[in-house]
Amino acid sequence: MTTEQPPVPAPGPARTPSPAEGWEKFFRWGPYGLLALGTVMTAATAGQLMSTAGTYAAGAVTACALALELWWSRTRPGRPERDRAARAYYTVRTALAFVLSWLNPFFAVYAVIGYFDAQKLLPVRWVRPGLFATAVTMAASQSGGFPPGSVTQWVAFGVLYALHAGLALVFDHLAGRDAAEAEARAATIAELERANARLEQALAENAGLQAQLLLQAREAGINDERRRLAAEIHDTIAQGLTGIITQLQAVTAAEDPRSARAHLDRAQELARRSLGEARRSVQNLGPAALAHDALPEALAKTVSEWGERTGLRAEFTVTGTAETLHDEIEATLLRIAQEALSNTARHARAGRVGVTLSYMDGEVTLDVRDDGRGFDPTVPPPRTASGGFGLDGMRARAERLAGTVDIESEPGQGTAVSARVPLVRHG
Repeated sequence: MTTEQPPVPAPGPARTPSPAEGWEKFFRWGPYGLLALGTVMTAATAGQLMSTAGTYAAGAVTACALALELWWSRTRPGRPERDRAARAYYTVRTALAFVLSWLNPFFAVYAVIGYFDAQKLLPVRWVRPGLFATAVTMAASQSGGFPPGSVTQWVAFGVLYALHAGLALVFDHLAGRDAAEAEARAATIAELERANARLEQALAENAGLQAQLLLQAREAGINDERRRLAAEIHDTIAQGLTGIITQLQAVTAAEDPRSARAHLDRAQELARRSLGEARRSVQNLGPAALAHDALPEALAKTVSEWGERTGLRAEFTVTGTAETLHDEIEATLLRIAQEALSNTARHARAGRVGVTLSYMDGEVTLDVRDDGRGFDPTVPPPRTASGGFGLDGMRARAERLAGTVDIESEPGQGTAVSARVPLVRHG
């Protein structure tokens, strides 16, 4: 029986250590490697450069240096940079490297580590003195040992010390510049993180605002649809019922059967028309009068039928060049005309009504004038059972199309309703 082994995942690409990780490994293990290299080179040259006592002394100091490195390896993790322990480690290590280089110049390879970690271990004001101390050890080892035994060695020591001190200053400058760039990068990254946090907060707020706006738009759409239906009901059912009541009242007052029959026929026609308009309003369709006729023809028929129904003299006039307008423009003007005529029939007690449709440059106007009793436009109309929707409804319809409705009237001087809307052509 064989057991199926789970598939072994394919090894991913090897991760390349970052420069910071490389330097961290060097600071951790570099001193051990350099101390071991110096010890090997010293042991190889001990017979030519050192006495027996010097060899023993070098061994003892090397043991002290190894103990120092072991102590620092255990102490260093988790400690802040440039603290008191770091300063003590750098100072003692520099002193031990100087003594080892005094005993054998090849131990200078251990002292060279001081050039690399002075910025990391010492406070800013101690960095250059620490580099100069390391330069003393390096120059002494390269000039033949310390102390120099002749004037030539002293001159060589001076020249080499100047060279190492200059190199130390260059290293210090480069390290300072790298540190400044690192701080600038860290500050930039921190600022980007703060900007990202602000952006995320703004996005969250924007999402909340968008949801709120959608809710408000939905509520506004609902309210707008309610107002539209209210206006349509007022313009169709309410006006139709008013006409029906008027015809039925005429029936009861008529003595001639033919006249009574004519009034009944008009009442039935008004009922059918009002029912059709109500259905079209619910379906958000245009007025029935505009289903087969353009606005001038529909208005002409509306004015003529209104005159026959009320028994008043009604005239319709078109000025300018008639154009096919946008459906919403034509429906709005027709509804305003119907409402104005309905108000005239209910309140004006007029004997004559004139309706004028004017096509002008960029604008269409509808004027409805009567010679009735008029009223004071500055006085709010009394609230009635019908709700007083007429004038407000006309203004609301026109304002939805960036238009206006103006009312001119005086008691006993008749009334003029003027609606102005932009001329927006069909299509």
